[in-house]
Order: sequence, then structure tokens, then C-alpha cells
Amino acid sequence: MRRPVHDARTAAILGIALGVCVLTCFLTGLYSHLQQHPVACLPIPPRPASLYRVTQGLHVATGYATVPLLLAKLWSVYPRLFRWPPVSGVAHAAERLLLVPLVCGAVFQLFSGVANVSRWYPWGFYFPAAHYWVAWITVGALVAHIGAKGAVVRAALRRPGHPVAAAAPGTLGRRGFLGAVAVAMGVVTVTTAGQTLTPLRPLTLFAQRRPDIGAQGLPVNRSAVQAGVVDAASDPGYRLRITGAVARPVELTVADLDRRARREAELPIACVEGWSATARWRGVPVADLLADAGVGPDDDVAVRVESLQAGGRYRASELNRLQVRDADTMLAVAVNGEPLNLDHGYPCRLIGPNRAGVLQTKWVRELVVMRA
Repeated sequence: MRRPVHDARTAAILGIALGVCVLTCFLTGLYSHLQQHPVACLPIPPRPASLYRVTQGLHVATGYATVPLLLAKLWSVYPRLFRWPPVSGVAHAAERLLLVPLVCGAVFQLFSGVANVSRWYPWGFYFPAAHYWVAWITVGALVAHIGAKGAVVRAALRRPGHPVAAAAPGTLGRRGFLGAVAVAMGVVTVTTAGQTLTPLRPLTLFAQRRPDIGAQGLPVNRSAVQAGVVDAASDPGYRLRITGAVARPVELTVADLDRRARREAELPIACVEGWSATARWRGVPVADLLADAGVGPDDDVAVRVESLQAGGRYRASELNRLQVRDADTMLAVAVNGEPLNLDHGYPCRLIGPNRAGVLQTKWVRELVVMRA
């Protein structure tokens, strides 16, 4: 514990950096959870259009950067685990016990998060639910740990501690160790953040996805073949239906949709895995389609958007009353000047500002209007 890389000052500096990263991941992850599991009293607004792109990109990039930081923190404090006696009282025992959910939760969150963005699922549980609840447990343990160690951290930061010169020959001192951790975090960030930040795209070496590679210049997470919709989407008898709490049901053919698709907007498509890309979409605003069905501009309605896809957790999504009225929330029939590829949702797909990619429903077959 007398080596600079293991002393209280080094652990305090790493702990503060780790706390900032964990808090950033928690807040951005909470927003992503609310996107996918909306709460009626907190409707997600459609503006700013790129908000989800920023928050989810930050969530994944910070998660990657936290991996070397957590390893460094564990390395700096591990000798404390072998002190004797292991506990010096009831309070100390409780403090050490809280390390179990804190350390195990942090390791689980980072491992499962990296595996998820890599689309590798070596487990049998539902990842979003597990990731969400373990996040609360981990943050709760972190808050308790900060309360227990606050005085120690303040004391360690006030005194100089062991100088760099105290490091043994051939080993890293505190400054060298912290510098190496910072470099590792920087390398991980620069080589993965290009999936969100266009200027860094040439350096995207370790990210799971290049957002500019895929059909029509956009990635495809689930193809029409995988979704089992090839025949239904290609059927000449396809009709888009508008049903539910409407004055008159509406049915539109592919030709009807294409003729009415005059709205164009540049909108990002942002995946929960962290990648995002901007494209120019052409389509029919959902508000215009609802007007055809007799829904007035002042009517308080929500819309369930259903896909031709027969099954799957994300075969449908919901537009709240704010999203329904945004002019750029539309059923798109073309992207970047080309008719939609089948894998991108032909004959029409939902696209809207500030929405998670899994909620931009493809192969739309029906809009179900629901009144508040």
C-alpha cells in the first residue's frame, strides 16, 4: 500500500473519475430506458431532433471508456482486500459488504453493455431489464460508498501523498500510472466514438458498427428476411390502414403514399448500440394521415404504429401526443433520394425526431389511433 499506484490519493483520483463516468452512463441510460418504456406523465418531446443521438452516443462511448478506468481503480485498491484483520468494527464490516454490489454491479454493467452493443448474448435473461435494475443497485451502492469514504477522499486529496519519486525503479509512479489510464481511455474513446461523431469515423477501429456501411448507406440491424416480411411487404395488395378512434377508417396503397409523400427532412437514425447516422427522408407526416381519418389538430391522441412483422418485441411502437403533431414525424417512403430498400422498411417506415432506432418501426401496416 506504500506504492504510489496503490495509495489513497491515487485511489481517490480514480474514484472521482469513475464516479463521473458512472453518473453519466446512469443518466443517459435512464433517458434511453424512458424512450423505450415511456411514462405517461413524462412524454418524450420530439425536439431537439438529435437529442437521443447525443445521449445514447455519450452513453456507449462513456461505457467503453469506463472499462480501463474501472480496471485501474480495482488494481489500485486490491491490496486493501488482504489487510488483517479484515474488519475493524460493525461500520467497517457494513462498508466492506457494500463493496459486493458495487464491484459486482459495475463489472456486470460494463461486461453486459459491451456484449450488448456487440450483439453477443451469452445469457438467458432480457438484457434491457437486467441492465436497468442492476444500474439502480450499482448507483445506490456507489452513493453509500461515497458517503462512507467522503472524508478519506477529501483528506487524501488535501495532502501531497507519496511523490512520484517514491516509485521503485522500473515501475510507474502515480503520475505515470494515471497518465497511462488516461491514454487508455482516450484510445478506447477515439477508436469507438466514430460511430457517432463523423469526424472520428476514419479512426473507428473497435466500434461494432460503421454507420455509413449498409443498404442505401445506412446499417441494417434486422433485415426483411430475418423479420419474415418479404412476401407481405412485396404484396401488390398491400394497404396502409388507419384505424382506432377515428371518424372514418382509411386505407392507402403504395402509390397513394408515394403521391402524398412531399415532406422532406434530415433526421438521424440512432441505435441503442451507440451508432447513428443522418439521412434525408421523404414521406407523409403522420398528422396529415390522421387528418384524413377525421382526427382534428386539437384532438389529444396517441398512435400505435404496427408492423407487418408478425412477432418480436419491437414489432410496434407508440407515438405520444407531442410526437404525433410534429411535422417531421412521418411515414417515410424514400431515403436519400431513393425509394426505401426492403431492408429499410419498404413500403413505408416510421421516422421521427428524437426517437430510438428500435422505435422507428419498419414495414408499417397500420396506425391505430388512441384517444386520451
